[in-house]
Amino acid sequence: MSQVAARRVAVVGAGWAGLAAAVRATQAGHRVTLFEMARHAGGRARAVNQDGVPLDNGQHILIGAYRETLDLMRAVGVDPADVLQRRPLALLDPHGHGLALPAGAPVPAFVRAVLWLRTWPLRERWALLRTTLAWRLAGFSAPADQTVAGLTRGLPLRARQELTGPLCVAALNTPAEHASAQVFLRVLRDALFGGPGAADLMLPRVSLSELFPVPALRWLEAHGAEWFAGTTVDAVQREPGSWAVNGCAFDAVVLACTASQAARLSAAHAPEWSRLAGAFSYEPIVTVYLTSPGTRWPHPMTSLATDAAKPAQFGFDLGALDAHGLRSGLFAFVVSGARAWVERGLEATAEAVLAQARDDFPAGAWAQPPRLIRALAERRATFMCTPNLQRPPSLIRAGLAAAGDYVDGPYPATLEGAVRSASTALDRLGLLR
Repeated sequence: MSQVAARRVAVVGAGWAGLAAAVRATQAGHRVTLFEMARHAGGRARAVNQDGVPLDNGQHILIGAYRETLDLMRAVGVDPADVLQRRPLALLDPHGHGLALPAGAPVPAFVRAVLWLRTWPLRERWALLRTTLAWRLAGFSAPADQTVAGLTRGLPLRARQELTGPLCVAALNTPAEHASAQVFLRVLRDALFGGPGAADLMLPRVSLSELFPVPALRWLEAHGAEWFAGTTVDAVQREPGSWAVNGCAFDAVVLACTASQAARLSAAHAPEWSRLAGAFSYEPIVTVYLTSPGTRWPHPMTSLATDAAKPAQFGFDLGALDAHGLRSGLFAFVVSGARAWVERGLEATAEAVLAQARDDFPAGAWAQPPRLIRALAERRATFMCTPNLQRPPSLIRAGLAAAGDYVDGPYPATLEGAVRSASTALDRLGLLR
């Protein structure tokens, strides 16, 4: 990128999008000030302390296609090989059955993985391959108003229950009957068919805070950026030739706070943008932590069948992933698209997950009966990724832009979407050219 004159840049919000914007702007030679109303960085992807053990407020899976996120981690001194366990995509149930991609070129790997699904009748395996081939020949495109349920209606029930349904709720945090087919296909294209290793699971071996937010803050402070924690930004005001944030003048401002906060701060400057940012519906994610000392699963991530009594779609053996030895015997069960369960109450959800953990695994899987440690709910975890969803553009007006996973872009609410939105915001502000 070509050099640009050093500017004073304010970033409001120190989640992953805000930290990414601050790092990239600092790399480009700008003077950055970062504001965060909480006492910690990381936003919806951070850790909380439980008796000295870090518990993430949600389990975020990275994949090999998250190239910008991985590049950003390297930029602040984090080696992905040290903090992420990389393994081929596998959606295996507690008995070890399910889709498991072998290493190699993505298309042959996917075909082999489907043909190796010995628990499926051959006709169902061929139906999945035919449908996937049709999606690929159509350029992984779908009508803007189509849902994932509509897209996959012709697939066998087993394929919808064991594959496309779990993939949809994991990637979009939106149930298939409400989720955008366009966005779902885009994720499949970039992950399953985005080149060797694009679909690889990259499971965190450290807490989400250690994965990027804490190293990013250290890097920013070492490179002269200012960081104000516990600081609320009440207004962003337009001044002659500058923008004012908490009484300080800046050449450009990036709103990397939540969509609702960005809507409030932008209302006086761009009413239509503010309306779009404030119009999202949200889906919660619940993470239930259980402990069973001495237990180790055959695979660190397990796919689970859900029904009216079983909420969790995935379980994680954190002891099998832990880089520090602090989380041996600790397990995280994730309930995505958790609106109905949140309405039942966090205690009821946790008890249902505990019963699911006891019932779904084969005899002898638990060295000791699992016990409940804590349940965490991120009530506005992601926006509902529905068909025809209008997402606001990155640029709000001259000198004012937004970064966040909700901003218009190709991906649903993911870490990669948040990180990419930061580069887009800086580019729209002319700070990277």
